[in-house]
Amino acid sequence: MTRQALPPRHRAALLLALILIAGCSRETSTPPPPGAMAPPPTASATDPLELVLDEDLKRRVIIDLAPTRRVADTIRIAGRLEANQNRSSRIGAPITGRLTMIDAQIGQLVRSGQTLAEINSPELAQAQLNFLRAHSQTQLLARAVERAKLLLDADVIGSAELQRRQGELVVAQAEKRAAHDQLRALGLSEDRLTLLEGTGQIQPTAEISATLGGTVIERKVALGQVVNPADVLFVVADLRALWAAAEIPEQDAQFVKPGQRVQIEVPALDNERFQGRVALVADVVNPETRTVRVVVDLENRGGRFKPSMLITMLVEGRVAERQVVPASAVVREGNGDFVYLEVRPGVLRMTPVDIGPERDGVHALLKPLPADARIALDGAFHVNNVRAQRALDAR
Repeated sequence: MTRQALPPRHRAALLLALILIAGCSRETSTPPPPGAMAPPPTASATDPLELVLDEDLKRRVIIDLAPTRRVADTIRIAGRLEANQNRSSRIGAPITGRLTMIDAQIGQLVRSGQTLAEINSPELAQAQLNFLRAHSQTQLLARAVERAKLLLDADVIGSAELQRRQGELVVAQAEKRAAHDQLRALGLSEDRLTLLEGTGQIQPTAEISATLGGTVIERKVALGQVVNPADVLFVVADLRALWAAAEIPEQDAQFVKPGQRVQIEVPALDNERFQGRVALVADVVNPETRTVRVVVDLENRGGRFKPSMLITMLVEGRVAERQVVPASAVVREGNGDFVYLEVRPGVLRMTPVDIGPERDGVHALLKPLPADARIALDGAFHVNNVRAQRALDAR
């Protein structure tokens, strides 16, 4: 079978068709006409964290290597807030008995001397009887001394008899004072003691009073409960100042001294940082955890802090040569810190970093960047706004 040649006009038509198909499939780039504006750079289509800098941004941003400086390492220690033990009071029952009234609730503000509860006790009744006996004996002996003085003036008795009766009166007065002090210790107020002395009426209950003004942070009793002096019924604390307590590893305890100022980071308050002063560094090491207890005084203006809140204590440790970045290079998004790293000429990428607290306008990089890494040292906040806006527009 032989192949027949196409006529000339058919070959010309086929060749033209092939040329047209090739022209349509070939990618061509036509330069913009003179005077036309190029489209603005956008965030990378494959990486929304990248940003191509336009001419305006290039003028606003300073890109360079991260400098190094001798800075102290930051030691981060987990801890929690506690009531200041110098401003708190554990209140117990002065005597064994049954609670007949409770007038204190958790969170209630109380003043010093305010009645929190009342207790009924047989021992209290017996102590009041002892006081009344001592009071009666004192009155009796006082009259005996007066009679003895009259008899002495009449030469009926000698001075020795008067002195004997005066001695008995002194002992009775001492016994009355002791009975009085015992009743005060058992919770009987001065007004109720005056009433007891004047009327002789036994009062079956005693008051349990606040020994410190502040907030009731613990209540461990219920109405009708039988309590004794060993029980803690209420805890009252002055919450205007708290303790931030942490257990620091023994090898880092050398960097903490009483009176030193440290930073406290509170996760419950969006990781906001506060200044405090070291009040106590324990003199002993916990043998089980190999840690040393550190306590920091923390002012609680506005009541933002609550006992038992978790905290992180930031302590300056050893001094070392570290990369640092100015505060203007750091942007915070979510719960992380970021810098803009130059990944190629004219392109920045949002990169997470682990930084220490700000000192003198700079942050130390706790995990260093490569030595040749170039970052936006100034203008990062503006860069971040532009990147976020362009990424939003590209959706």
